Amino acid sequence: MSSGPLQHTSLTPGGVIGDGRYRLLARSGVDSRCDAELWRARDGQLNRDVALTVLVGNVGDHAALARAKRTAERAMHSSSFTHPGVARVIDVLTPGSGIKWDEGILGIVVAEWTQGTDLMDVLGEGPLPAGAAARLLAPLGAAIEGAHHAGLVLGADHPQRIRVSSDGRLRLAFPGPRPDAIARDDVKGLGAVLYLLLTGRWPLPGGPDGVPVAPTGPDGAVVPPSSLRPYVPHELSSVAVRSLDDTSVGAIRTSAAILQVLDQITASEAKTALLKPVVDEPDDGVVWTTSRPERGKEHRRKLLISVGVLALATLAVVVWLGVQIVSFFSDDTKGGGGPTVVIGQSADPSASSVAAAPVPAGPVQPASLEVYDVTGQPDNANRANRAVDNNPTTVWQTDNYFQPFPALKPGLGLMAGFAEPVKLASVTVVSPSEGTVVEIRSAGGGDVGIQETKVLATATLAAGQTQIQLSNMEPSQHVLVWITKLAGGGKNNKTEVGELIYTRAQ
Repeated sequence: MSSGPLQHTSLTPGGVIGDGRYRLLARSGVDSRCDAELWRARDGQLNRDVALTVLVGNVGDHAALARAKRTAERAMHSSSFTHPGVARVIDVLTPGSGIKWDEGILGIVVAEWTQGTDLMDVLGEGPLPAGAAARLLAPLGAAIEGAHHAGLVLGADHPQRIRVSSDGRLRLAFPGPRPDAIARDDVKGLGAVLYLLLTGRWPLPGGPDGVPVAPTGPDGAVVPPSSLRPYVPHELSSVAVRSLDDTSVGAIRTSAAILQVLDQITASEAKTALLKPVVDEPDDGVVWTTSRPERGKEHRRKLLISVGVLALATLAVVVWLGVQIVSFFSDDTKGGGGPTVVIGQSADPSASSVAAAPVPAGPVQPASLEVYDVTGQPDNANRANRAVDNNPTTVWQTDNYFQPFPALKPGLGLMAGFAEPVKLASVTVVSPSEGTVVEIRSAGGGDVGIQETKVLATATLAAGQTQIQLSNMEPSQHVLVWITKLAGGGKNNKTEVGELIYTRAQ
C-alpha cells in the first residue's frame, strides 16, 4: 500500500467524477491507510449534497484493486444498516459496473451528506469538558454497538471520517471500512475519538496531518488523558486508554463497555445541572446597587467583634490540632488514642478461629513501594512513596470512582518490596478513609497476577490507625495491601493512605 493517496487531476474542487454525476465541492480529509480521499460533492441527478469516499490508486496494481473492491463490498453490505450515528450508504461504484472510470479512481462510496461541522473544528478552542465529550460520543458508540450486533464493521477509526451533526452528536459521515478492518478497530476508534475530545491529541497510527500525536510512556503505552488534563474523570481516562490496548487483561474490547461509562458521565452531569444555585434574597428588596456601604460606628463595632471571634476560633483550632498531633505520635495509650487493633480474618478456612497474636520485634522499612493495578492504569503512581515516608500528613490516594469496585477494577493496592524475605507480625494502616476494606497479601514477586498472591488477613479500616495483626505468616519479600472496597459511596468512592507501618515478628 502506498504511503498516501495518489493525486488525480479530477480530484479538485469543481471536478466531476462518477461518469459526470458528482461535482466535487470541498475535500474533507484524507485516510492514507486505505488510499481514500473524503469529499463533499453535489449529486447532479438528484440535486443534493453527498459524502464521497473516493478510493484512489494505480489501476494496474491488482493488489490495490482487490483492496478497493473489498472496501466497496463491505460498504455495500452496510447500506441496509440505518442509525442516527452513521450516514446511510446510497450507492457504491466499482470498476466493471458499466461506468467509465478515469485513471486513478478505483471505487467510490456514496453516502448522504451530514450537515454540521468537521470534528476537528470542534476542537479549535481546545479539548472538551468530560460531560460534553460523553454526550457527543454516545450516539456514535450506539451506532457501532448496533452494527456489531448485525455483524458489520463501520470503519469509525479516523477522525476526518467523523462529523458533528447539527443536533450535536458525532456521526460517521464517510463510511467505507478498510479491507482488513475488524470490529476491534471500531472499538479502538471509539476510544481514540474519546481521547481526542479530552486531550486534542490522536492516539492511533495513520492520523491526519496537523493533529498532535498522543504522547507515550517509557513502555510505549499511550499516556492517560488524566495525566495530561488532571480534571478528566478517571473513568473516562481509563476507558479511553484501555480501549486502545490489545494485550493486557484489562483491555476493553466492546463498545458496550465504553457506552456504559459514557452514560454514567452524562447522567452524573445531568443531575448536577439540576441543582439550582442558592441565592440569598435581600431583605430590603434591592437587587443591585453601586453605592458604597455606610461605614459608621456601628459598622466598626461589628467588625471588631467579628475579628475577635475569628481570632478566638483560630486559637482554638490551633490548640486542638496541637493536641491531636501530640496524641497521634505519642506511644502512651492510656487515654485511648492508640490504633484500632484488628485481628485479620484469614482466608484459610483450616486456620484456627483464635490465633495467638504474633510477638512484634520492631518496624521494618520496605525497599520499594509501588501502586499495584491489574488493569495497567495505576492511580497516582508517582506518589506511592508518600505512604512510607514516615510522615502521615503526606498521603497517597486513589482516584475518585463513580462506581465502587469491581465496576472498572477488581481492586487496587500498594505492593511493598523488602530487601530480604520478612515475617511480619502486623501491618498498620494510617488512613482517614473509614470503611475502606483491605486485604494483606503475600506475593512471590512484584509483578505477579492477583490470583498468584496469598491472602493473609482482611480488615475494615477505622479513621486513624488500624493495626492488622498477621498470624502464621511465612517469610515473604513482597507484601501487598490490596483495597477491595473504597471509602465513601454513591458516585464518590475514594481512599487515602497516609502511612503504612510494617512490624517484623520475632
